[in-house]
Amino acid sequence: MGYYTRVTGELRIEPPLTWAEFKDSPFLQGGPNDDTDYNVCLKTTEETVDTDDGQLVRKTAAEVLPRWDDSFKAYHLVEHVQAVVDAFPGRAFTGRLECEGEEAGDLWRVVVRDGRAVKIEPRIVWPDEA
Repeated sequence: MGYYTRVTGELRIEPPLTWAEFKDSPFLQGGPNDDTDYNVCLKTTEETVDTDDGQLVRKTAAEVLPRWDDSFKAYHLVEHVQAVVDAFPGRAFTGRLECEGEEAGDLWRVVVRDGRAVKIEPRIVWPDEA
């Protein structure tokens, strides 16, 4: 059993990672060092470029996504996002991962501030009653 959380959203990486930087990363799904214990993965894009020697496929990674589309046990999500940030220093990570737990009102986000992954919980404020 366990407690499941639905995670949506993305963290954008600026500037995008080059193939040489992430090809052996544990965050690359289906890569040689793919580590499915991590709750997040890199989203890769491919672009075909014409060169003098023929066509070249250029791979980049510009986003960090939840590893699964369905709900999962996100107990270590913040530390896994931090592992990505630590693995690729000198990059800006913007955006957020939105998290919704099984219980009503269990809402939180993960963002990166000053190079640190941070869990943000909302504050519920009741409007003034007349």
